This record gives sequence, structure tokens and C-alpha cells, in this order.
Amino acid sequence: MDDKITLYYSSVSSNLELKKRQQKIMMILDSKKIDYDKVDIAGNDAAKQKMRDLMGNQTGLPPRLTKGETDLGGYDEFEDAVENGELLVFLKLN
Repeated sequence: MDDKITLYYSSVSSNLELKKRQQKIMMILDSKKIDYDKVDIAGNDAAKQKMRDLMGNQTGLPPRLTKGETDLGGYDEFEDAVENGELLVFLKLN
């Protein structure tokens, strides 16, 4: 089983807040040298469905982080973990 961190995101969105949130997640993961895969759900119905199945919400929106087949959370949960100095715990990397 692949236990890699995956970021589900959308490269096509007119929502500026969504774009900012996705960029912030990528920036933080990159700055901390955390290895992750990016999956663009724009125009990819199979990837969008997998993201929603993992999160247990058929109307869920990106950005969304998973580890293997486990949903870790979205932007709010990520932001809370960063603010509390618990990013590695949130990402299940320790």
C-alpha cells in the first residue's frame, strides 16, 4: 500500500481563495521538503471521485490531503496543524 502524501487540487478555478489555499499548502510542503504527489482533479472525474470517496463527502472540494487511502483533511485542518506546530502529526509522518 502506498503511504505517500497526496494533495488533491484543481488547476482550473475562478475562486481566488481556493487558489491561494492550494498555493499555501504547496508552498509549506515544499519549504519543509515534505515529499508529496499532486493530483489535479480538474477535468479528471476519476480523481475527483476518489478524493470524494476518501473524504466520505460526495460534494467535497479541494484542496484535500490524503496519506495512502486515509483522508487527512482540507485546508482548515492543515492550517490548524501548521499554526499549532503539529504538521508532521497531521500528516502522520512521525
